[in-house]
Amino acid sequence: MKAAIVGCGAIAKMHASVLREIAGVTIVGFADCKVEKAQAYREEYGCEETNVYASLEEMLENEQVDVLHICTPHYLHTPMAVYALEKGVHVFTEKPPAISRDQFATLKAAAKENHARLGICFQNRYNESTKAMEEILASGENGKIVGARAFVSWMRTKEYYAESDWRGKWETEGGGCLINQSVHTLDLLNLFMGGQPVETQAHMMNYHLKDVIEVEDTVSAYIRYPDAAACFYATTAYEGNRPIMIDMECENVSIRLEGSYVTCTYKDGRKEELSFYNGHTIGKDYWGTGHRACIRDFYHCLETGEKFSIEVEDVESTFQLMMDIYQSAREQRPVAAKENRRNENAGIQ
Repeated sequence: MKAAIVGCGAIAKMHASVLREIAGVTIVGFADCKVEKAQAYREEYGCEETNVYASLEEMLENEQVDVLHICTPHYLHTPMAVYALEKGVHVFTEKPPAISRDQFATLKAAAKENHARLGICFQNRYNESTKAMEEILASGENGKIVGARAFVSWMRTKEYYAESDWRGKWETEGGGCLINQSVHTLDLLNLFMGGQPVETQAHMMNYHLKDVIEVEDTVSAYIRYPDAAACFYATTAYEGNRPIMIDMECENVSIRLEGSYVTCTYKDGRKEELSFYNGHTIGKDYWGTGHRACIRDFYHCLETGEKFSIEVEDVESTFQLMMDIYQSAREQRPVAAKENRRNENAGIQ
């Protein structure tokens, strides 16, 4: 199978490293508007068959690509995915799948109308700690979920934003700490809560980089579900990068996911800790450990014809919740999930 990567920044290293491990996969092209970046990737991850290009269009014109990996700035994810899908090329794209409701609707339509497959990299769903949390919640032994909370406390400096000209801008990044750094944690929280939010009330601020970025560095949200509510807090104004933390309050036990660990605290004070730390991560520890499993599973599904677990419809609930959070914070009011679903059904964006 012939793979290609467009966008040769930091996250592309994750994809290239995993692709080199998969038997039968050859990387035939790297594309980046800064060709020297693509060349550097060819030297580190490529082979004799690998070529470099200055654009996606040039690469797909000259290479027979089976799978395109999109690792570009956020605003390009949807148009590049649609372009490749319409050419019959399977797509595996980094998050976020889109930066607006309009873009997401376009992406959803393209995925439905074309035979090529679209996978989205919400790799933290593949973390062993995530799977353990899902199994514990599904066991039925702990009673119903009565509440939840999630925290992301990371650091992003002005130097981080100076590395590129697209970060920190609404038009090109689509937001800040929510859409970029903490969407994976929001996704897991939403997944654990059942994925059917009813109403969201949120606030966002830019506390520490007011003269550097337009977007938020801190966001908080109160999310109501049919039978419980969740509190969500994320910031990139912290002085470190701590593992993400999600607490699920059940009738009989409190369950905490913190990085690679899951801890159950029972009403009588007993604690049970499950550790899934193995010391072998690609990239930064706090990114999670699921990239390898996620990418491998996508290729497995392409070979077998099985449904990949993270296609566009599988992330729609999280994406719309993220948009609801931004809308609520901008308009300073609660946003009911049904109002946006009703508007979309009526063709209003």
